[in-house]
Amino acid sequence: MGVLQTAWESYAAFMARSPVACVAVTVLVLVSFVITWAQFEQKTNYSPSEPPTVSYYVPFIGSMIEFGINPIKFIRKNQKIHGNFFTFLMFGRRMTVCVDIDGNDFVFNAKHSCVTAEDAYNSLTKPVFGEGVVYDVPNSVLMEQKRMVKAGLSIENFRAYIPIFIQEVNQYIDKHWTESEGTVDLLQSISEMIIMTASHTLLGPEIRSKLHEGVADLYHTLDSCFTPIHFLFEWLPLPSYYSSGKAHDELDRIFGTVIAERRKHTGEKHIDMLDALMESRYKNGEPLSDKHVGNMLIALLMAGQHTSAATTTWALLNLAANPDVVNEARAENEAKFGRKLGAKSFPEPSYEDVKDFVVLDNVVRETLRIRSPLIELMRKVVKPVAIPNTNYVIPAGNYIIASPIISSTDEKYYKAAEDWVPSRWNTAEKEDSMDKATTDYGFGATTTSARSPTLPFGAGRHRCIGEQFAYVQIKTILYVLLNRFDFSLDPKRGMPERNYQSMVVLPEGPVLCRYKRRAD
Repeated sequence: MGVLQTAWESYAAFMARSPVACVAVTVLVLVSFVITWAQFEQKTNYSPSEPPTVSYYVPFIGSMIEFGINPIKFIRKNQKIHGNFFTFLMFGRRMTVCVDIDGNDFVFNAKHSCVTAEDAYNSLTKPVFGEGVVYDVPNSVLMEQKRMVKAGLSIENFRAYIPIFIQEVNQYIDKHWTESEGTVDLLQSISEMIIMTASHTLLGPEIRSKLHEGVADLYHTLDSCFTPIHFLFEWLPLPSYYSSGKAHDELDRIFGTVIAERRKHTGEKHIDMLDALMESRYKNGEPLSDKHVGNMLIALLMAGQHTSAATTTWALLNLAANPDVVNEARAENEAKFGRKLGAKSFPEPSYEDVKDFVVLDNVVRETLRIRSPLIELMRKVVKPVAIPNTNYVIPAGNYIIASPIISSTDEKYYKAAEDWVPSRWNTAEKEDSMDKATTDYGFGATTTSARSPTLPFGAGRHRCIGEQFAYVQIKTILYVLLNRFDFSLDPKRGMPERNYQSMVVLPEGPVLCRYKRRAD
């Protein structure tokens, strides 16, 4: 005790004589302690059977900050150091990154008994989508729910959706883009077009009519829970959780009223997702409850809203910077319809027409390749799982991350991989070496293998079933906008950078773009 007292008295005397030096020494000691603790933590948690761990200097926090600032840069840097499989610490969670085609295939096709999406995402999605749907049910139930949704994504429905897409986009333009030329926040405008077109076709005209009566605000409230902080700190009593609960209560009431009214008029046919879900049955004959019908509709709208808005915005920005591609798209459409198309004289395309818009198809495909809205797709390991053709075993408790954008922008697979070149999809580059074998996980046959450099919609049992809807929706919106306007990048802002601070990677705002109304 006397030694400690003497040391403290000496320290107090030193602080009195030189407080600045004392603070510096204290900081140095603390930093040294933190770094030493981090090194001890890494040695303690090290396992030779696990992929190499990215070194870090702050315990528990690990590489979270560097990863969050720019995940693509972080992954590429460590891929060069450690190879296609490596682990990093992110706020106490051990995240194993798996890249290139081997990594893609491993994550998307790992055995469900060992690796699950439900355990990775449920804490994030349940406050947004609601209970009893998507990741809040056993995987077998989720597969049945995906089968139900596919019934509302039929070609018959797509044929009915296209006129609605065109109507909604034209109404939005006529209301908001009233000048002959001007500058708009493109992301904001496109996001509003996406939610209007999607809500009308998926949720039905009754819900669409209520968007401006508070429904859009309720969606926004739910969306506030879909952020990285809700994934990392699910245990925090965040106010957004309370707000999302209140929003769900109100949406339950609104959906319940619409569903009850439709059931009074069972003879009336509605070609939308709401009707498809109301008519759906599980294999045991049980229908979806009204609450689960509403939650499924919320999940569908939320799952596609940001991804489609981001893709459409990036596509239009790149078209604004590449007028030659715009001219190709217009020339193709004029050849298809046999006449010159202008701002008011363009015909309403059929589903078959939209499907055959080759240039616009290439535009969407290329945009998804270099500007995928989802950088990382996660699974949680619930039982130790071995990585094929390696000596690595991922322990239970780790998360595994696939990042297909790493391979889709790799020079090994695509020449000038970071450049936006839609015409590359006219060539053999369109065909990759992916195994075409299919498996039915319960919602229809889907490609089994994920050994492909480009997987914007995922693969395996969790492959996105909204791919065709997204293509039809985005291509139809682009068709209308390119016929009615010429676009150019804002000279002060140019092409925006990516914003990595949200779960879906959007352009850094404000996303300014100039438009000029075309002559008829």
